[in-house]
Amino acid sequence: MTRSALPLGITMGDAAGIGPEIILKLFHQGLDHPAVVYGDIGVLQRCATDLGISVNLTAIDAPNQMPSTGIGVLNRWQTLPDIPYGQINGLAGRGAYEYLCHAIDDAMQHQLRAIVTAPLHKEAMQAGGIDAPGHTEILAAKTHTQDFAMMLSNTELRVILVTIHIPLSSVSGQLSLAKELNTIRLAHRACLHAGIQHPRVAVAGLNPHAGENGRFGVEETHIIAPAIAAAQAEGIQASGPWPGDTIFMRAKRGEFDIVVAQYHDQGLIPVKYLGVDEGINTTIGLPFIRTSVDHGTAFDIAGQGIANPDSLRAAYNMALSLSQATS
Repeated sequence: MTRSALPLGITMGDAAGIGPEIILKLFHQGLDHPAVVYGDIGVLQRCATDLGISVNLTAIDAPNQMPSTGIGVLNRWQTLPDIPYGQINGLAGRGAYEYLCHAIDDAMQHQLRAIVTAPLHKEAMQAGGIDAPGHTEILAAKTHTQDFAMMLSNTELRVILVTIHIPLSSVSGQLSLAKELNTIRLAHRACLHAGIQHPRVAVAGLNPHAGENGRFGVEETHIIAPAIAAAQAEGIQASGPWPGDTIFMRAKRGEFDIVVAQYHDQGLIPVKYLGVDEGINTTIGLPFIRTSVDHGTAFDIAGQGIANPDSLRAAYNMALSLSQATS
């Protein structure tokens, strides 16, 4: 079976969050390509009952056992008890981790076209005995991927991060010429996969005014600018370092195809400001396609039936598009 004919794998995420709800709403709206869910069939059934959605859920043992109708649910971990919505629960956190790991295993065995992930809750995952910063780091560790990056995108902006889930005070010490250059390469690759023939990669500075020639910091002159020059020598159309307070506006206007941001909030704030409902999180550098929603578990609205599945739909569509391009 070719990769494009394989089903997508959708991980349920934390059972106490909105993951089950947005997955059920996604399937209820209809899919352009088959998908299976890695999660707990009891949790999904309870959620469907609460939502008033009539759905046929079938337990399966492998992705190729998809039912002809309804939703195939794959769970190689334990069955979850009734878990209250909107509360941190170690079992829900551990389950979210297990569903992700099992989807990764199947993707590595070429049984899935791509993986789309619903949100997990880091504190719940830690309560379940798993100490990991988030999806991206788990994916990289499980696939033994050394060169990877988180890309956030919507219809107006693409942003890729040099550093991800670390304290702001640690960002400067984590920057290096090699890390910077590799992220620029990954940005270039991501745009090529998106069908952009000549990507324009803009690199943000770390400090105010992009350091202003060393007045406000030396990371730009010692690390970022040399990495940009090295990327240009490889034929990548990279530019910068540009001040962080204007680079995203310029990208939104169409001057650049992607922005390399130096740390988590520098890049994610502008993307999410433009619209969380349409945001997509893509992990660049993995041996398979992985996309995700651009929001968290939303414990404050879980179980109320008001969660918006648009980000999951966008992630699903992106996974289909990227996996077709790389199949």
